[in-house]
Amino acid sequence: MTKAIRVGQVSIGGKKGLVLMAGLCVIESREICLELAKALVGLSHRLNIPFIFKASYDKANRTSHTSFRGPGLIRGLEILAEVKERFHVPILVDVHHETEVPHAAAVADVLQLPAFLCRQTDLVLALGESGKVVNIKKGQFLAPEDMIHVIRKLESTGNRKICLTERGSTFGYGNLVADMRSLLIMRELGYPVIFDATHSVQRPGGADGRTGGDGRWAPALARAAVATGACDGLFIETHLNPEQALSDRDNAIPFRDLAPLWKQLTAIRKVAGT
Repeated sequence: MTKAIRVGQVSIGGKKGLVLMAGLCVIESREICLELAKALVGLSHRLNIPFIFKASYDKANRTSHTSFRGPGLIRGLEILAEVKERFHVPILVDVHHETEVPHAAAVADVLQLPAFLCRQTDLVLALGESGKVVNIKKGQFLAPEDMIHVIRKLESTGNRKICLTERGSTFGYGNLVADMRSLLIMRELGYPVIFDATHSVQRPGGADGRTGGDGRWAPALARAAVATGACDGLFIETHLNPEQALSDRDNAIPFRDLAPLWKQLTAIRKVAGT
């Protein structure tokens, strides 16, 4: 069993229920962000889901320089602060540079280390020194057992509030494969493990200058991850109108599909155990 990590009133790991980390790939507007946050918080209350809202203020690793990146650090954090104040929900945001850490830490409860940047030592150390919960996305290029080295960097700062997230591994060109053994291997490292269902079905750069994907398979992968018994939570990008999303629209699970999916996941977890 992994240790439990506290994020406000939410507990990740241990014997607690599955945690849902869900929201927009990137903040598209204040209105869209608040509308989705309201819907997700309502869902979490109806189904008693431990919930953390996620959205990015900037997507720095776009395929093309012409792709939508978001409102930027200052305006994005203002919007997330409003979400937090209005709905009393923990906030997760990814951070791309160590200079952003103090700004993000002033608002967010969980700072996320992006997969492409998981070996950037200065950023890892800055995240650890923030004292916040750090969610490490496993790089698409890393073996799951190699996550121990990222963990040791974080632990060197005295921070042991760590989650590990599987999001697929590079398989040839423009494709990812989610190896469910990664969840089991990372669980042995002692920290809660999250499965990122929507990024695991990406096809990086596979849509004429932008990232495509097979979002229809994301629910099946989520069910498979929970069935391993080594999954403490799900990371899901969602949208009220996914076909209009400005980033990762091919991978997002429509909000309307989340309630039936979550009921399936909780039923599977009861069978699989932890």
